[in-house]
Amino acid sequence: MKKEIVLVGGGGHCKSVIDVIESGSTYTIAGIIDVREKLGQRILNYEICWTDDQIDELVERYENFLVTVGQIDSPRARITLYEKIKHSGGTLPVIVSPKAHVSRHAKIGEGTVVMHHVVVNAAVAVGNNVILNTGCLLEHDVEVGDHCHISTRTGINGGTKVFDRVFVGSSAVLSQMITVGKDSVISSGSVVRKNVPEHSLVFGNPAVIKALSSEN
Repeated sequence: MKKEIVLVGGGGHCKSVIDVIESGSTYTIAGIIDVREKLGQRILNYEICWTDDQIDELVERYENFLVTVGQIDSPRARITLYEKIKHSGGTLPVIVSPKAHVSRHAKIGEGTVVMHHVVVNAAVAVGNNVILNTGCLLEHDVEVGDHCHISTRTGINGGTKVFDRVFVGSSAVLSQMITVGKDSVISSGSVVRKNVPEHSLVFGNPAVIKALSSEN
């Protein structure tokens, strides 16, 4: 029998997560949480039934929750929702597409979603509330911190460490044995061959590294 799960955030990323969940055999979607103005709307035939100020009462009815807000400019919304679910006593399971490969020797943190055609190789460690988006590759011994988004078709090579709250854009390539400091943004298509300090913006091939403004 499938377990019910509540999705927190309706939008484009939510649609992709719905497809992942429907492809598996573990969960069925009970409904979606979003802002009050969207109540009654449907995302791929699933209704937006609740707002996030109802999470406390929803954990009395449902055990499993997943943050399905996307993450590009900032992880703040995803972190806030994740912490609210945790504080309320909800469970945030790991969601893995049946079309992904996750090594039995890898570790994936709670609330992380592993999308279609992702490859997570041996001795990889991924933190909590992370998006591993469609077709990305994490090679052996890679570490990814909490609240990161590793975008579509990104390649992270062996031994590289990505710290918390990092966004890595689509088709970026990170060389082996480098570090990416917390709160950094790697732009789409970048090729990164050296360590990235925290709070950095990285773009280009070869990559140019600049400090992010304090507003980010």
